[in-house]
Amino acid sequence: MKFSVKSFFSKLWQKIRNFNIQDCRVSFVKGMESLQANGKSLFVTVILAIAVMLLTCLAVFFATVRGPEKVLVPEVEGKELAQALLEMQVKELYPKIQLRYDEQPSGTILAQSPSSGAIVKAGTRVNLTVSRGAIVSEVGNYVGLKFDDVKIDLTTMFTGSSRPLILLAEPVYKASLEEAGTILEQDPPSGTKISDPVTVNLIVSRGPNFDNTSVPRLTGKSVNEILALLPNLKVVLDFTGHKAAEGEKENSVVAQQQFENQYVENYTRMSVEMAFPAKPKDDLIYGIFEAELAQFPYPVAMTVECIESNGQRSQLAALNHTGGHFSVPYAVSEGSELILRVAGKVAKRITVNE
Repeated sequence: MKFSVKSFFSKLWQKIRNFNIQDCRVSFVKGMESLQANGKSLFVTVILAIAVMLLTCLAVFFATVRGPEKVLVPEVEGKELAQALLEMQVKELYPKIQLRYDEQPSGTILAQSPSSGAIVKAGTRVNLTVSRGAIVSEVGNYVGLKFDDVKIDLTTMFTGSSRPLILLAEPVYKASLEEAGTILEQDPPSGTKISDPVTVNLIVSRGPNFDNTSVPRLTGKSVNEILALLPNLKVVLDFTGHKAAEGEKENSVVAQQQFENQYVENYTRMSVEMAFPAKPKDDLIYGIFEAELAQFPYPVAMTVECIESNGQRSQLAALNHTGGHFSVPYAVSEGSELILRVAGKVAKRITVNE
């Protein structure tokens, strides 16, 4: 087949003549529209995929962090500790244990918080008070001990206990050569086993108060002389005072109670009247320190301390006293503080002013 240049160009020209520019334009437009339509679909698909992924993540997150379920607190009070722990474990509750001496058997639940029936979240701590058992199992031997010391020891021992296992009845006092306040007998005896709270009856010495003492002669004596005599006196002096009248000696005892006999029973009360200066004398203020105390069945050691305004301390008086109305005279500088101590404990304090 021979190639003809003329024939080639003739066919090319024929094709050019047959080319429709409008059809080309339409095809281009359709292609662009198809591309745009496909792009929107792709964009929408991507957005939907991202949304689904976010929703899935949120669902997983909230499913993971959702709060624990609510549970009912069981009643464990009165039960053994082991049983209580098992019941709490089922409810996914965690115990916080406090131990306390009590007459209930060791390991018994005495109290719980929150109380039974409360609705709480799983994992909540429940406070449990658990018995350590009785602090003592038998009555001790108190004969020969001081009643006050035994009373304090038992009170301290059972502090915080719902029911003390050992109670002291009001003691019976009797005269004895033993020092006042010493326990002479007890019932029940030492070694008695304790199953329930027991009351101990005691017989306590009053001291040798069956002895008599001579009535002191105090008329004419000054405040300082009286205070110096107090430690050795076995009578209880009830002091009153007034401003010295004309003819009366200032700072002295002007009258004292009289008795039929020269001797009286130990710690018999005796009234004493004193005359004080009408005004402070030698920068000293005169008066009577008074207090109302419990009535003691035997004499108790008491002191009056003086703290001057400059901080200097001194003991103003020391004596044995059976309680009730208490009084001692004083002559101290203005602003001094007087402190009454009964068996070493502060019972009253005053500040002296003119």
